[in-house]
Amino acid sequence: MKRTNNFLVIALASALMVQACANQESGSFEAVNRQAAQEYLEPIRPAYEGRNPAWNGFARKFLYAPSFDFPKMDGAVSYKFTIKDTRSEATWSFEADSPDANLSPVWNDIHPADVHLTVEAIGADGKVLGTVGERDFLRDFPFQGPYPGKAMPYRESALRAALYTHRMPAVQNWKNQTVPDLSYCLNAYPCKIIGATIQNEVFIAEQIPALREEALQIARNAATFLINSSRPEGDPLEFFPPTFYEDEAQAGRADNKGWAMMMEPTKAGNGFLDLFRATGDSLYLDRALKIANTYKKLQAEDGSFPVKVNFVTGVPMNDAKITHEYLLPFLSRLETEFGVYDYTDLKEKSLKWMKEVPMKAFDLEGSFEDTYGYGCAPYQNLTNCTSARFACYLLMQDNPSEEDIADAIDLIRLSEDQFVHWDYLPDDVTGVREIPTPSTFEQYFCYEPVDASSANMADAYLSLYAVTGDRLALEKARALMDHLTILQNQITGMIISIDEPVEYFWINCNYGSLTTLMKLAEVTGE
Repeated sequence: MKRTNNFLVIALASALMVQACANQESGSFEAVNRQAAQEYLEPIRPAYEGRNPAWNGFARKFLYAPSFDFPKMDGAVSYKFTIKDTRSEATWSFEADSPDANLSPVWNDIHPADVHLTVEAIGADGKVLGTVGERDFLRDFPFQGPYPGKAMPYRESALRAALYTHRMPAVQNWKNQTVPDLSYCLNAYPCKIIGATIQNEVFIAEQIPALREEALQIARNAATFLINSSRPEGDPLEFFPPTFYEDEAQAGRADNKGWAMMMEPTKAGNGFLDLFRATGDSLYLDRALKIANTYKKLQAEDGSFPVKVNFVTGVPMNDAKITHEYLLPFLSRLETEFGVYDYTDLKEKSLKWMKEVPMKAFDLEGSFEDTYGYGCAPYQNLTNCTSARFACYLLMQDNPSEEDIADAIDLIRLSEDQFVHWDYLPDDVTGVREIPTPSTFEQYFCYEPVDASSANMADAYLSLYAVTGDRLALEKARALMDHLTILQNQITGMIISIDEPVEYFWINCNYGSLTTLMKLAEVTGE
């Protein structure tokens, strides 16, 4: 995908405004940076723990010292690890007893670079018996604060982002219509986009009293559409709003026609819950509960759900299963915010499945509408959208156990390791850093910086900070969200979703970003 220069222009202009303040704070980051460097020496669920294959077979980069599942060679008494910078040809090496040893002996000596790793088996006579493994990857830039600070207060940034969505013609359309404006192409995803539209408008209603009635009218009409287009009572997917439209021209992708993604109704459900909170109209709580009832009816005995099913018959497309990072918070929200405890068994079975299947394998793949699981090898499409969100869920529990905290930390480290770029190497041809940083990429199959992915990571860091008081976690959250305020259009308030044309502005991503900005405002008072 060809990149525009919008990121670079906006980032440069705003960074200059805040760099002076950041320089004054540099001394206070010495301890935090030392802590980060030390933590990067600790491998994440290393290969020598016994997973076969290792989780990092498709990894492109590493921040934490990696370990690979290279095989042993008969007659070897040790193994020589050699890491070579593919540009400067600088090398680093060490020997270990096993080919799956992690790279911590030299990891913090290796400067950020594209590198080539070679592991050779060494015999009793000290001679090389052969090569047991090779890998190319990016030894990525570590966290090194301070970063340019925020371009505006967090709450102001959040409000401006919400107002940008509110003023979109496709959103204003809902004031007088109960059908979507499909000239905004992403309305092709009803649960995701229209559900987020409802949430955005409730946020506007609650935060900006002068716009309350207008925003609630928009939210009600959008909710009416989702209700009217849901499957009827008695169907296998009763009360589930559509993931896609039946009309192929409106389905986003031809192969989506007639299908439903099983995690998507939770997004409409959260919109209904927000609207009930704002209006007190029991219609919307009832709809959210009916969605939860259908999940309860469809859950397999082992706690799982298929990824993609026929919207009419409910028959799964394949054996792929969704992860539950959306369902579990939805069910917990029913309990904590609305006092509904009818779904405890559903929630407990879902959590048990998450721990016994994806967490045990450490395979936190995504369930995206265009990558729904079939044909994928294990670990082929890891994403922070699963790992960081599930970490948040584990940490948000009352008195999380030591095991849950440890699992959450590993999930956060995985997410950072694979998807956060604290800095970026210059392009080989232009010599320009063509990605603004710090930023967070979404998934292996969409390896692009996305605002909501930075919000996912910041959410996870803030959750960890709330439980442990770890300042490094707070500073990482600030750095990522500060950068979103820098990228934010200072005139319109739009936070860039992804480096694509403006018509691909994702309302759901924007809503995720603004809610995290609000959380950070509450934590910091800024």
